[in-house]
Amino acid sequence: MLRVRDLTRSFREGSRIHHVLSGAQVDIRTGESVAIVGRSGAGKSTLLHLIAGLESPDYGSILIDDFEMSTSGEPERTLYRRASIGFVYQFFNLIPTLDVVDNVRLVLELNGVRGAEARALSADMLARVGLGDRLRSAVDALSGGEQQRVAIARALVHRPKLVLADEPTGNLDAESGGEVQALLMSLTLERGATVILVTHDAALTQNVSRVLELREGRLHEHT
Repeated sequence: MLRVRDLTRSFREGSRIHHVLSGAQVDIRTGESVAIVGRSGAGKSTLLHLIAGLESPDYGSILIDDFEMSTSGEPERTLYRRASIGFVYQFFNLIPTLDVVDNVRLVLELNGVRGAEARALSADMLARVGLGDRLRSAVDALSGGEQQRVAIARALVHRPKLVLADEPTGNLDAESGGEVQALLMSLTLERGATVILVTHDAALTQNVSRVLELREGRLHEHT
């Protein structure tokens, strides 16, 4: 269960205060798939970053099961995020100096899984996303769709309970985007994890259980 209460986040722009989130709140059940939509600049990415503990709110609470993300210190948030959250970014955020399998394996090693076990788990996850034959490829030798598949494998290899995806198909063509979206949803939901994705793509909202619109700093059920 993810429980967000009275979440507020503001930024200073010159002499003005810009209120991105103003009392946003929502409950998302374990295993739900949720799309968050809204105009550009509405605060969708900020909301994901707050849920992941990458930023801190000005006010409000974020409870993931029994972990209070919003009031925990940075070391505690980092350890929790590393073990329990998978993040898929629009621009992949792969490490160019590491090959495909090592980009995925790094997540396991940070969680204490090393050696042959980490390599086997990484190779298996890459096979699940259709890249079993590209383990030693340089990531910059892959297409955009293939790089996003690596990013999905990296986000899911440690079996997180919560997967956050920020415009996961925004940097892909329509065909590759559709394949990546289907892969992300199927691999996440088959494990019983919760997935929350931010998107401008109406097609991505067709295969989720709920759509929320972020408008004027608050979340609204979208029909």
